[in-house]
Amino acid sequence: MMSKLQNLMQRNPKARALSLISLPLAWLLIIYIGSLFALFITSIWKIDTFTSKVIREFTLQNFIDVFTDRAYFNVTLRTLVVAISVTLICALIAIPMAFFMARIARPKSRPVLIALVLTPLWASYLVKIYAWRTMFYPDTGFLNWLISPLGGSSPGFGMIAVIIGLSYLWLPYMVLPIYAGMEKLPNSVLDASADLGAKPGRTFFGVVLPITWPAIIAGSIFTFSLSMGDYITVQILGGTFQMLGNVVYQNFSLNLPFAAAVALIPVIIMIIYLGSVRKTGALDNL
Repeated sequence: MMSKLQNLMQRNPKARALSLISLPLAWLLIIYIGSLFALFITSIWKIDTFTSKVIREFTLQNFIDVFTDRAYFNVTLRTLVVAISVTLICALIAIPMAFFMARIARPKSRPVLIALVLTPLWASYLVKIYAWRTMFYPDTGFLNWLISPLGGSSPGFGMIAVIIGLSYLWLPYMVLPIYAGMEKLPNSVLDASADLGAKPGRTFFGVVLPITWPAIIAGSIFTFSLSMGDYITVQILGGTFQMLGNVVYQNFSLNLPFAAAVALIPVIIMIIYLGSVRKTGALDNL
C-alpha cells in the first residue's frame, strides 16, 4: 500500500503538492475562514437590551446602525486616517533604510543590520507602548522636557501619539519586504541606468522604486492591516481618541452581535485593499 502511494506521488507532482498543502489548507479553512464565518453569523443576531443575552434571530439592524450612525462613520474615518498615516510614515523611513541595507552596506554587515531591525520585535508589545506613554505625558514626559526650553510642548495623548507609536511598532514589517525586494534588484539594471547618463537620484526614483513597488505594497499590507485592528495602543496613548478596535472591545461584553458587525468593517476594507493591489504582484512578495 505504501509503495503504491509512493509511486503515485513520484509520478504525479500535483498529487505530491496537494498532499503537502492539504493539512495547512484545512487548518486555514477551519480556523481562519471558519472564524470569519462565525463572526458574520454573530453579526446578524439580536441582543436583548434588558438582559444583554444574544438572541439567535436574523436581523440587519447591527449593520444599519454601523453604516448610518454618524459617530461610527467618524470612528471608521479616523481609523483609516491613522492606518494610512502609519503606512506612509513607515514607507518614508523604511525605503532609505532598506536601500542602504541592500545596496550600500557591505554584504558582511547586512545580517547585523537585519538583526538590528528585528531587535524591537524581541521586546514586549506593552513595554514598548508604555515607554512611549512616559514620553508623551503632557507635563512630565520626556518630549515635554525636551521641547519646553524651545517654547514648545508635548502633543500629549491623542491621535498624533497613536500614529507615532504604531509607526514605531510596525516599522520592521515595512523594512523587511522592501529590503528583500531591493536585494533582488540586478546590478546590471543600475549599471545600465548609469551608462545612459542617469544621476543617482534619477536612478533611484526612475528605476529602483518602480521595480521594488510590489515589495513596498507588500509591506503596506502589514502596516495597514495591523494599524486597522489595533486597540491596545489607542487605549494607552490615545486618551479620549478611539478607533474601530476600541468600539469592538467596549461592546464585546455588552452587545456581542454589534461588536461583530463593527469588527467586520476592517475585514471588508482589507479585502477591498488586497483586491486592489493584487495585480501589482505584491502578494507574491509576502
